Amino acid sequence: MDLELSIAAAFIIGLLGSTHCIGMCGGIAGALSLGLPGNIRQSNLKLLPYLFTYNTGRLLSYSLAGLIVGFLSSTAGDFFHIKFPIGGVVGGLFMIALGIYIGGWYPTLSSLEKLGGKFWHQIEPYGHKLMPVKTLPQAMSLGFLWGWLPCGLVYSTLAWAASAADASQSALLMFAFGTGTLPMLLAMGGLAHKLQRLTQAKWTRYLAGLALILFGVMILMKATGGHHMH
Repeated sequence: MDLELSIAAAFIIGLLGSTHCIGMCGGIAGALSLGLPGNIRQSNLKLLPYLFTYNTGRLLSYSLAGLIVGFLSSTAGDFFHIKFPIGGVVGGLFMIALGIYIGGWYPTLSSLEKLGGKFWHQIEPYGHKLMPVKTLPQAMSLGFLWGWLPCGLVYSTLAWAASAADASQSALLMFAFGTGTLPMLLAMGGLAHKLQRLTQAKWTRYLAGLALILFGVMILMKATGGHHMH
């Protein structure tokens, strides 16, 4: 898969997976507005710059995580002279597990999220120091910390991005993924209740889950010999 298609795929993963974001991050996004004046909280237009800045910080943290895993993957591959695309296999398996998780069929990634929670507990206190948010720089900083929240969706995409074995490409893929989650999270302000009903519908989760499983199978096929797939 060339870089352009990979970027488009990363965006679609974020868009499909963001059905999970409403349930997991809705409360966090809502807490952003608590310290703002009432005239800003009650106006979606005035609240939008804060939501956008908040999510910009989140995308920066995703990109940094992509840069780190891409560098580690590239370095490990060079050091051990790995020829078999193990990153693609891992990424494909994670994507299938994510589809099962998003579809609600089995909590495949809950253990991984619990493990990530131990890291989150180390940085969570810094987030509390930024609350309540009253300025855009605070929103940016809090969004950057939010990006490290334990999330199976992010972990799965990181595993796939690592298969690029290139720091800059992995960072770009994670940025594209984060961009895919933006429509759902930016819309939380005025459409939160409608979105929550939509994303809680079984058919929405099933379709998103099936699409992610199919994408994971495609990654696996490409990694294990389907190099001429388009």
